[in-house]
Amino acid sequence: MAHQMPSPADTARPLWQAWWQALLEVVRDKGVLLLLAGAPVLYGFFYPWFYGPEVVQRVAVAVVDQDGSGLSRQITRFVQASPRLDLRWVGSDEASAQRALLRGEIEGYLLLPPDLKRHVVRGQAVSATVQANAAYPLVSKAVQLGFAEAVGTASAGVEMRQLQARGQSLWQAQLGREPVRLQSLALFNPIEGYGSFVVPAVALIILQQTLLMGVAMRVATWAEADRQRASARAWAGRLLAFCTLGGISGLFYFGWIFLMNAYPSGGNPLGALVLLACYVPAVVVLGCLLGWWMANRERVLQVLLFTALPLAFLAGFSWPAEALPEPLQALRWLAPSTAGIQASLRLNQLGASLADVWPQLLALLALGLGGLLWLAWLHRPWARRPA
Repeated sequence: MAHQMPSPADTARPLWQAWWQALLEVVRDKGVLLLLAGAPVLYGFFYPWFYGPEVVQRVAVAVVDQDGSGLSRQITRFVQASPRLDLRWVGSDEASAQRALLRGEIEGYLLLPPDLKRHVVRGQAVSATVQANAAYPLVSKAVQLGFAEAVGTASAGVEMRQLQARGQSLWQAQLGREPVRLQSLALFNPIEGYGSFVVPAVALIILQQTLLMGVAMRVATWAEADRQRASARAWAGRLLAFCTLGGISGLFYFGWIFLMNAYPSGGNPLGALVLLACYVPAVVVLGCLLGWWMANRERVLQVLLFTALPLAFLAGFSWPAEALPEPLQALRWLAPSTAGIQASLRLNQLGASLADVWPQLLALLALGLGGLLWLAWLHRPWARRPA
């Protein structure tokens, strides 16, 4: 069977009609429509929902008090008052606390050793041990920070009383203990929430993967019907149709999902629009190439479905790019998500200007233009030989 040649009607068709025809084909393809329109909406609402609380609070813990002094009881009260911790029980048997930790009844415990107050009164160093479930890093961090704040507050009070006992005033004791006051303030994630950190970056991965799979499936369907070769005007209409749907999804995330979840914003909507204008075509062209190459709808899903997690690690926001093998440090820029995520975080969260992200934008433009030239090369006239 010979490859289908572009018809004169396709060549003479206006661009907007080619765009509309391609858009209708996408809308009539339920599988592709689900990926290009349904999946971004579902991910946009449900993915941030899991990170709605932003920070880990009220983690179940215990205190093993083997001292029984006023100081240990004061530390226990500080633990009980901590918003990070939920004190379930207080006892003196560490073995019971360990069994509760293994059963999952608590996520950590604080061990206050015997003679705690006696060592403190004598000015001797003493350690309070914290045991936490390290299987969940965020929970473990909350346990350690909560206990550290409680013990640190009690320790500061003891130190202040010791300085006052030596004849210093309250002001002198405060100044002597902390001559330079440290105030820690997160600049671009004020609440230090996990959702504010991960969702704005993962949104670019979601946008890329749904767009890649939808575009590749549609092009693979055309390839199965031997319709992947068409006139330049028809292909321009196809690309514009895909970019239209991808741009709507991008505006949905940047203009609604981020605002609805009150994620930190850098206040650069023009920069976000320019980023989408570079990012979406790069992803669309890559999806066309993959669909042309695989030429099978099912194979597209089989290959692309499991690439989201590796691409997230290669993007450099959850795993330092410098820790990757050197070949991967170079190859990761072949994925639009790498440059897209780096530019998006700078523009949408850090308040950067377009001049600050021009390397990433140039990388996206290069990917889009290179893919377009490759697509044109695949469509070259001398390649239309009988199958």
